[in-house]
Amino acid sequence: MKHPRMVGAGAIFALVALAALALVATASAGKIFSEPIDETESHTEEDFCGVEGLTVDFTSHIVGRVQAVPHGRDQLPYFSFNLKITDVVTNLANGNDVVSESTIRDKDLRVTDNGDGTLTLLVLTTGNSVLYGEDGKAVARNPGQVRVELLVDHGGTPTDPSDDGEPEFVRVVKESTGRSDDYCEPAVPILLAD
Repeated sequence: MKHPRMVGAGAIFALVALAALALVATASAGKIFSEPIDETESHTEEDFCGVEGLTVDFTSHIVGRVQAVPHGRDQLPYFSFNLKITDVVTNLANGNDVVSESTIRDKDLRVTDNGDGTLTLLVLTTGNSVLYGEDGKAVARNPGQVRVELLVDHGGTPTDPSDDGEPEFVRVVKESTGRSDDYCEPAVPILLAD
């Protein structure tokens, strides 16, 4: 995936998983928890897309749901996320912007207790992302799916995700399928236009 904000699907969803762990609620029948997500964050990024002097405001709005359910004889927690992400990138020098709309489904396919205080997660991420220019027309797309492996310290309680450590990206198991446009290529001229 080559979206300017995504350093890899595994890293993004590891961060979302951390946010979700903060939302752990009282368990209901068959679920460890199920919670809505509605978060907005903003930061300034210098030299955006490697262009010296291009300083942008990057605002992300994430809406969706995260849940964890026990699976298998060991009742290990399996996470799933349904997310809609809107990223707005605005050139601070001229006000030009581009908008990325993404719909993402992320779920654990396999959770393995390694017997050493860690869990290995095989995570499937599917979805569609479209980058729009200022005129509202699509200028880049990134649909498809990717599978990644993560490692998590379960804090001595493999069935309780509330005390888990930060997920560590291990490897890409299956590269992104489908089209993977470079978002910087069309975004930079739009952001720099007079």
